[in-house]
Amino acid sequence: MTSAAGSARTSRATDHPSPVRPHRPRWGRTARWSGWLYVLPAMLMYAVFVLRPLALTFQYSLYQWNGIGVARWAGLDNYLTVFTDSDLLKIISNAFVLIIFFSLIPVALGLLVASLVRRISAGPFGTAVRTILFLPQVIPLVAAGIAWSWLLSSNGLVNQVLGAVGLGGLARAWLGDFDTALPAVGVIGAWVLLGLCTILMVTGMSKIDPALYEAARIDGAGPVREFFAVTLPSLRHEIGVCLTVTVIAALASFDIVYISTSGGPGLQTTVPGLEIYRLAFSQRQVGLASALAVVLMLLVLACVLPIQRLTREDKG
Repeated sequence: MTSAAGSARTSRATDHPSPVRPHRPRWGRTARWSGWLYVLPAMLMYAVFVLRPLALTFQYSLYQWNGIGVARWAGLDNYLTVFTDSDLLKIISNAFVLIIFFSLIPVALGLLVASLVRRISAGPFGTAVRTILFLPQVIPLVAAGIAWSWLLSSNGLVNQVLGAVGLGGLARAWLGDFDTALPAVGVIGAWVLLGLCTILMVTGMSKIDPALYEAARIDGAGPVREFFAVTLPSLRHEIGVCLTVTVIAALASFDIVYISTSGGPGLQTTVPGLEIYRLAFSQRQVGLASALAVVLMLLVLACVLPIQRLTREDKG
């Protein structure tokens, strides 16, 4: 009887187990907070060296200040000067002209060259081609500016070659002529950025499923149709990256212009980055320089954000 009663109690206990509260270890919350401790140094560095300078730049843009004396409140006068001064408007327009050379040309040529490189990518020859194309990207921009200044000078290699082939009448000081100075600077930028765009395109093409090309050939597509129907749509993300990087390089250009032309002749090659430097450190107009810097930042965002939106890959 005792054994039967014990079995019954055991059965009831098994049928209706008592609820057990899940154990929540304390170290879970500690680990979650410790993760923020790892991020905190980077956040502090970003706040000190990025967010704080941005805030100070906007603050300075609202004052008339020479960088040393007492600042005088100016409100939006500096911004009004940026949008009404003919010289500053020309300087901003120069940056947009450079977008053609720094961005559109490297991306277009990069697509073309990458298509050719993809066909010879196998073997050491393809590796050598990619290395040579990428070399301008790893060369310091100062060195590239100096080298191209020698090539495009009055007695430089470019004019010597023109004279040797009977086109000496076209020779000129390419970086000193009012008509050719800005395009010449653009050619330097296109040369520097072509390698980056080409390598990105080649990398993107390597991820395209070969079956897509086979299906296009079965449907009778030639090389041109194959490029526009398969290659170009598959490289939307890579094209977006190239356009983003090169547009920023064009609008924020400084090194190549400073080394090759110093903004001359006149204001023909002066860009916002160079003018900000001059206004702040040569002419002591810190407020106006800050206002131009804020406007430049807004222009970069206005150009880059639509590119990111249009070239973003659809998820789902």
